Amino acid sequence: MTRHPPRTSGDADTSAPDAHTPAPSRARRLGRRAAVVLVVGVVFSAPWWGRAGLERLDFFRVQRVEIVGLKHLSPDEVLARLQVDTFASVWQRLEPLAKRVRAHPDLEEVAVSRRLPGTLVVALRERAPVALVPAPDGMRVYDGRGVALPLDPSRAGVDAPVVATPDLRVLAFLDEVRMQEPALFARISEVRRAGGELLIMIATLPVRARIDCSAARLAEVIPVEADLRRRGAQPAELDLRFRDQVIARLQ
Repeated sequence: MTRHPPRTSGDADTSAPDAHTPAPSRARRLGRRAAVVLVVGVVFSAPWWGRAGLERLDFFRVQRVEIVGLKHLSPDEVLARLQVDTFASVWQRLEPLAKRVRAHPDLEEVAVSRRLPGTLVVALRERAPVALVPAPDGMRVYDGRGVALPLDPSRAGVDAPVVATPDLRVLAFLDEVRMQEPALFARISEVRRAGGELLIMIATLPVRARIDCSAARLAEVIPVEADLRRRGAQPAELDLRFRDQVIARLQ
């Protein structure tokens, strides 16, 4: 007998019905759901062997895998680690499946659930790129923990600030900004560290800050920028190094 991989889809079901097959009626759909509930109810009302009985039913073979949360990885990479085919049952233990997928170095969280009668749902979160670091062969992608991600930034479409070295302090700072101030993070083009200070390029505007600068502190430049624009002033630099102040040096 030939084993076949299940169909896959992303966040939404993109499969289309055969042009020659009419869409199932609402009554048929309700009948199918009722059958699923009936079968599950009967088997689970049985003794301890109920789950084993479900696993042997062809009705619950895996026909589809839905992958939720993909940004940079390909679905094939996830399926290769999942290792299921149409002979597998949705009633198999799910944690071993999640563990195999979770071993991928680009993934931070993975959870596998079932949707009856024949769908496995893989919800995942990829490690987020926070910086690009120059390397002899091009740019390397790093996450907030200082881990180099096996991503080609040109192919994966990674848009992240450039930093000179994978400095853990700088990477952790950028990760905090990414999570708490995503719109501001998207505007950061480069971060340079000089001793206990940071030079943060927000687009083309230099912002000076202390090394212990937080995302909330960096976000204080937003209302200052807006106020300067209203007044028609052009800042040459913003300075956050002094407590409770944002100093604007004008052109």
